Amino acid sequence: MSEPVIEIKGMKNCLGGQWVHSDVNLTVNQGEILAIIGGSGSGKTTILRCLLMLLKPTEGEVKIFGKDISTLSSSEATKLRQRWGMLFQHSALFSSMTVLENVMFPMREFTSLDKKFMEELALLKILLVGLPKESASKFPAELSGGMQRRAAAARAIAMDPELLFLDEPTTGLDPHSARRFDELILFLRDALNLTVVMVSHDMESLKQADRIAFVGEGKILDVAPIDELMKNEHPMIADYFSKA
Repeated sequence: MSEPVIEIKGMKNCLGGQWVHSDVNLTVNQGEILAIIGGSGSGKTTILRCLLMLLKPTEGEVKIFGKDISTLSSSEATKLRQRWGMLFQHSALFSSMTVLENVMFPMREFTSLDKKFMEELALLKILLVGLPKESASKFPAELSGGMQRRAAAARAIAMDPELLFLDEPTTGLDPHSARRFDELILFLRDALNLTVVMVSHDMESLKQADRIAFVGEGKILDVAPIDELMKNEHPMIADYFSKA
């Protein structure tokens, strides 16, 4: 069996004098879509921030692609970050850049590719996420919410990542656009052999996940496919799905 893409052992986080996590243990396998859910304030986003190396855990071990991220030098951390893509909540596109320029941005930051080649590569990513060719020259404000999210997905896969992080990817989208975006994530996972980790509270999106990790009481209370998780009788999990 292949090594896990992500492995968290005994992670604890204390923020502002409050313990957010007391003992988080989680494994993410290659090629799966894993969703992280939980009530407000449970620390879902804090886990994501730790994985993105934006926050150093108070205690515990986090391995990504087999590397203990706490031991990496600055240059090693930069190389590791290039192996994943991130799709932020509400897309977070640069408003002063065209879609093409947004998708090219990571290439400009991390490679020395020829500009013409970067443009061709960026256009390929734009087409891959289902946007029309003419959208490349448009600014984010000229696109619908669903198209903006696709443009953000194109930027997230610009560097051919092996791992994709999503933070509430369907927030703010109408139901039709949200479901089409769910289909896009499944397509990208299969087409690019991606491993996907997402934080979401969208029940329809959660149905696309292979497994769901429920965060509560400072730890992962259960990790299971949604059908199994919904049968869990833990009061916190049962209450969450009763309100969904």
